[in-house]
Amino acid sequence: MTPEDKHLYSNFDYETALSVQEGVQQPEQVSNSYIERMRARRQQEPSVEDLVSGILHGDRTLLSRAITLVESSLHAHQQKAREVIERCLPYSGKSVRLGITGVPGAGKSTTIEALGKYLTAHNHKVAVLAIDPSSERSRGSILGDKTRMEELSVDPNAFIRPSPSAGSLGGVARKTREIITLCEAAGFDVVIVETVGVGQSEVAAHSMVDFFLLLQLANTGDELQGIKRGIMEMADMIAINKCDIDRTRAELAATQYRNALHLFPMPDSGWTVKVSLCSAYTHEGVQELWNDVMEYVTFTKANGFFYHKRQQQNLRIMQEAIENGLRDRFYSAPGMEERLAEMSQAILDNKISAYAAADRLLGIEN
Repeated sequence: MTPEDKHLYSNFDYETALSVQEGVQQPEQVSNSYIERMRARRQQEPSVEDLVSGILHGDRTLLSRAITLVESSLHAHQQKAREVIERCLPYSGKSVRLGITGVPGAGKSTTIEALGKYLTAHNHKVAVLAIDPSSERSRGSILGDKTRMEELSVDPNAFIRPSPSAGSLGGVARKTREIITLCEAAGFDVVIVETVGVGQSEVAAHSMVDFFLLLQLANTGDELQGIKRGIMEMADMIAINKCDIDRTRAELAATQYRNALHLFPMPDSGWTVKVSLCSAYTHEGVQELWNDVMEYVTFTKANGFFYHKRQQQNLRIMQEAIENGLRDRFYSAPGMEERLAEMSQAILDNKISAYAAADRLLGIEN
């Protein structure tokens, strides 16, 4: 740099030209006091009295928190949830419990939304328990049923609760029966249970509802492939959905199902299973579907089967509670984790058979 350049730069005002000007300080997007209040609110769990009172007054926030306790695997939460359920039990049992199942893509969620909107428009309060399949690898679930029921999810007279199946038999969550009790105590007079899909083990879903609806499709090839004796015998009604796509095929499928039903014995309810056409997309047949449900309820209440089925369901709840309790006590027994590891290694080393190992762990070896 020449002496002239140095002289030129010496006269330049660095302070005014290159200094960083202080800007306006931005406020925090979320105040610390608000964060602390929310954190304290989450940490402070509501008491049993608060939960029961909130449920009976229709508080959805407390209803959701009670359902979270029911679904929790923590022993303390299970104890608290059991007490809440016992307190709510006298206020339950006054709803119509509707189970809906069908092959993937049959339109279960769309049908539930169409039916739910029809019911809320006629002064019904609808609770939807949507069971989402859990991954066998990660044990996680998407729980995205609310996104498929956009209109119903914002309806003030509807409550949608997705739950993970967690490997439960029949595609229904283990605690679904308890959740039904809480929803009924909260004033919902229609409870809809959506199962994962059709299978030979749908007995679990059938054992907790009053009316079991099977959704089928007509444009999926040979309709007779969808006729499985196990699920057909449990269905109180079969609806051929998406009939607006191909009405001729839908009517043909309905005829085939009606002919197949004649081969089955009369159900214990004495009810003649109906086969109908519907389209959840155009809402065709949705009102008739609900009319058939109410006709079934009236018919089975008149001959006493409705109440008999509810009693049998209560007995099944007791049996399942015993089985679950025995399993939990077995795995939580002192030293059981070490004994399981020991027996597992013995099986891997071909020193003992799996059956003999189970007998030893159960203490029933001869």
